[in-house]
Amino acid sequence: MNIPKGKLIAIGGAEDKGTDLELGVIHRDNLNFFELGILKRMVSEAGGVDARIEIITTASGSPKEVGFNYLHAFEKIGCSNTGHISIRDREDANDEDFLKRISEADAAMFSGGNQYRLTSTFGGTQFLRILHHRFMEDDFVVAGTSAGAMAMSGTMIYEGSSAKAHLKGEVKITTGLGFNKEVIFDSHFDKRGRFARLVQAVAANPSCLGIGLGEDTGMLITQGNHMEAIGSGMVVIIDGHNIRHTNIADIPESNPLSIENLIVHFMTHGDRFNMQQRKFEPKLVEVKVED
Repeated sequence: MNIPKGKLIAIGGAEDKGTDLELGVIHRDNLNFFELGILKRMVSEAGGVDARIEIITTASGSPKEVGFNYLHAFEKIGCSNTGHISIRDREDANDEDFLKRISEADAAMFSGGNQYRLTSTFGGTQFLRILHHRFMEDDFVVAGTSAGAMAMSGTMIYEGSSAKAHLKGEVKITTGLGFNKEVIFDSHFDKRGRFARLVQAVAANPSCLGIGLGEDTGMLITQGNHMEAIGSGMVVIIDGHNIRHTNIADIPESNPLSIENLIVHFMTHGDRFNMQQRKFEPKLVEVKVED
């Protein structure tokens, strides 16, 4: 197995982009996760505030606005070398200027929106080939939020009602951008009640780990194996490797699923998980002893 030198950062959506916490405009669990949080961690992993970061807004229906918001957010962190790549179709994805920029960047970040737009736009393009090469061969960061996170896996959920996700066939799956083929990402996980949706995806693809990303929460994956939860919320891991029984192959469409021995882990900031060993590594908590 080829071990990527790059890092993957999958974000569940609604990450804090630097709202003025001093004025009390926004609170996330009473912690300043703009200072401790995902975007700052991404910048650190990319090499610091001088790193070249390209924001890719292809998934968004409002690319200019979203691009501006991210440029402003990274500017607040102190970044002065951030750009916006507005690719809207497959012709744009082969634009020589865009190819040159992504070849020289230290990190790429896919915005939220529609993950199907990402796969249909980038699949088979030179732009995606360059991204894969950089991810495998360089200390390069590929990040994505919401739809941008969901598209980064080899198997991608593109549709599925939370209310009907326990019924066979209600969760639609296709091929993602393929930066990690061992996982399936789902975003806005707790806010939109997507547990059953990810369970069905894992039941149909038990070789993959399901990773449910809460809002303002992410998963950092290094060496294609070592995972670390970052951000203010919770990450849910659904492991189907040890499923003993499931009826998903035998029942008709729209019938409820039956699954035995599904393993679930809940991770928060600093918890780690080894994918190959299927081993949960909790963050060490310092216990203060009163005098």
